[in-house]
Amino acid sequence: MIYIKSAQQIEKIRKSGRLASQALDLVAENLKPGVTTGYIDKLVHDYITGNGGIPATLGYKGSRGTIPFPASCCVSINEVVVHGIPDRRQIRDGDLVSVDVTAILEGFYGDTARTFLVGEAPDVARRLTAATEESLRLAIAEVRNGARLGDIGHAIQSHVEPRGFSVVRYFVGHGVGLHFHEEPAVPHYGKKGKGPRLQSGMVFTIEPMINEGVYGIKILDDGWTAVTADGKLSAQFEHTMAVTADGADILTLS
Repeated sequence: MIYIKSAQQIEKIRKSGRLASQALDLVAENLKPGVTTGYIDKLVHDYITGNGGIPATLGYKGSRGTIPFPASCCVSINEVVVHGIPDRRQIRDGDLVSVDVTAILEGFYGDTARTFLVGEAPDVARRLTAATEESLRLAIAEVRNGARLGDIGHAIQSHVEPRGFSVVRYFVGHGVGLHFHEEPAVPHYGKKGKGPRLQSGMVFTIEPMINEGVYGIKILDDGWTAVTADGKLSAQFEHTMAVTADGADILTLS
């Protein structure tokens, strides 16, 4: 079931989305070599709870029968695609670090992610990160009332693949707002002009996960951490947005 949100509901999602994005601003200010992923998690937790929100990932059970997620955000380094669990690992100079934050405020969810380059990152990490962020921008430009879901995935795939990168298939964007994960599923690959039509009032994430090498992934024994199948780098950017008659209203701007 796809929930069409009212203008009032969209404004509440915007508040939670802004809170999540502001938490990422705080991460950007503090991310440096020597900082642990657990410290980043504490920054996010304290910021969200200190502003009246709830970190959506903390205790989240998911749908695969895994243990509840034990942290307030996901911190994924280098070959980790998504769902990296914060711990005592120290961030090093040259690391590619993706941080995914979802906040609940007044019962509504806002979901966003960014990839950061720490210090002197290698050229391939810089190119991958730039291509991933640009693919999200191009995908958002396709969002409007009456467009097709496949237009989004096509914009991402046609941008990153000619640059030698690949689109993760296992994870997709999703509806969000009243619940953490709703319909529709939003693949980051596809054919232009195919798929269901977008409708004003739909709210969903676009969150391309782009790999340096092959698009395959492996999930580690903790049941959460997803890594690239070939051990190469992965980057992710994400926004939550509402469909309007004229385009996308991005709800996760800080």
